[in-house]
Amino acid sequence: MSTALVLFRRDLRVADNPAWSAACAEHAQVLPVFIHSDDEGLWSAGAASRWWLHHALATLDQNLRDAGAGLHLQRGEPLEILRVLIAGSGASAVYWNRLYEPATIARDTRIKSALQDDGIAVHSHNAALWCEPWQIATQQGQPYKVFTPYWRNLRPQLQPAEPLPAPCVPGWRQLPDGLPLAALALLPRIAWAGGLSENWQPGEAGAQELLEIFGDDAIGDYAHARDLPARHGTSRLSPHLHFGEISPRQIHFVLDLRARATDAKRRPDIEPYLRELGWREFAHHLLYHFPHTPTDNFNPRFDDFSWVPTDQALLERWQHGCTGIPLVDAGMRELWHTGWMHNRVRMIVGSFLTKNLRQHWQHGARWFWDTLVDADLANNTLGWQWVAGCGADAAPYFRVFNPVTQAKRFDPEGHYLRRWLPELADAPLSLLHEPWKDATLLKRSGYPAPMVELGQSRQHALDAYGALVR
Repeated sequence: MSTALVLFRRDLRVADNPAWSAACAEHAQVLPVFIHSDDEGLWSAGAASRWWLHHALATLDQNLRDAGAGLHLQRGEPLEILRVLIAGSGASAVYWNRLYEPATIARDTRIKSALQDDGIAVHSHNAALWCEPWQIATQQGQPYKVFTPYWRNLRPQLQPAEPLPAPCVPGWRQLPDGLPLAALALLPRIAWAGGLSENWQPGEAGAQELLEIFGDDAIGDYAHARDLPARHGTSRLSPHLHFGEISPRQIHFVLDLRARATDAKRRPDIEPYLRELGWREFAHHLLYHFPHTPTDNFNPRFDDFSWVPTDQALLERWQHGCTGIPLVDAGMRELWHTGWMHNRVRMIVGSFLTKNLRQHWQHGARWFWDTLVDADLANNTLGWQWVAGCGADAAPYFRVFNPVTQAKRFDPEGHYLRRWLPELADAPLSLLHEPWKDATLLKRSGYPAPMVELGQSRQHALDAYGALVR
């Protein structure tokens, strides 16, 4: 009777899981395993990601038990643990779904080679992306550096395909010496985890519920509503995508099915949303081909940029939403409370940090990495280098988001600001976006005065960037 180990990582679902399905189809006994390793290089999971992972593993274990199996948990060096489990179970094969971060690619290559030398078959699959990062290339065979031609190449290849169903488990037996979930020590010790619990349901069911809600409602107005932070106009599926609780193929199939079932006159345009998923693919494409970019500028010319020396007090005011700029503060407080931030607001707080404050984009990337439930190395790197102007397909250096103008345009009634800035909840709309115009309001509310003058700091940024590009 053949036995296979299935190594779950960031593919925490049983449906449309290529490695899990292949193992169940090809072996008489499958043993699902999760190994928590703290050896993720410079980018070990942040606090919010660890919180999500804890709850996602609990739900995955329950889903597997409902199917007749159970998740075996271990902590430590993956190759050593796999060898022990193989020896104890008699497994002849190991299955996993691929990861694309530089450190995990190097680790998986080493593990695969070592196991094959041991006589163990290793099968890896793509469960996270529409296309592998190496499958899309320019006519010259080079990686893309600009999104639009990348998407023009990728989009025609994407056809809605029915996802793989959750397979029947052929056979399972409990492996010895598994750890309880608590032994992985994933849950943070800080109080803000309560806000995460109020806003998220990690796991496959939570992902499917959000997709159903999005497909029934928000997708119809997505092109417009996605820019309004006070509305639930986006899918909020990003953390579920990162942890593999849902796949792009599942999303594409469901949205296309819903659209086709709708009267042609009312049929939603799903293309703007698919394009956003395309940005996610592009981020992984860049990370694969340019693995230095999580720490180094994509555009080396920016290595000489004159960032302002690191100011810890200034950074802490930005981190905790005390800059005196309402839209920036609302976004940073939303992040702290929920582990998530609206995408447009992410661009604005990033622009404020890197251009108005001229602090290095790495400070922002690190803070987002620790506090976002959807912290993803590819997307985090692309986003911060884009807003700082030093990345691939980056915002032009002279684009400095004005948080007041942005707030008036995308939160004109101030619903988002009032929600996250309770001290300004009673401020008149005429002052809500610029409370510093009334010293009495600041004194009465306790809201801080701006830490920088927006126009002046914008000009200083333009001067610094201008000196670099001349």
